[in-house]
Amino acid sequence: MSLRHHLRRAPAVTAAEALTLISEGALVIDVRRTFEWNHVHIPGALHIPLEELVGQCPQLPEDRLLITFCTGGLRSAGAANLLRENGFDAVNMSRGLIDWRAVDGPLTTDRSSDPGQ
Repeated sequence: MSLRHHLRRAPAVTAAEALTLISEGALVIDVRRTFEWNHVHIPGALHIPLEELVGQCPQLPEDRLLITFCTGGLRSAGAANLLRENGFDAVNMSRGLIDWRAVDGPLTTDRSSDPGQ
């Protein structure tokens, strides 16, 4: 991923807004590393580590809002920009896991939705 993806501010939503968007059909793309995903993640999220995102774009749905997610929002901001450049409707969940926990968003350790498992 190019540095330019991190230099622009990606369109962002708060964790509270993300909860609503998910209930309306948005898909969370968790771009954290595998050990972070294995520790805890959002149920129903798709795990695609940031360094694999470009190669996985052809498998992503084009008809759903994609919400990128990481621990603090920096990696996911770059991911949202990358997805937008590839024609997807994508936003970044600002402050990621930090704010997700603050709004009591659901978390799990179930690895069944990780394509790498």
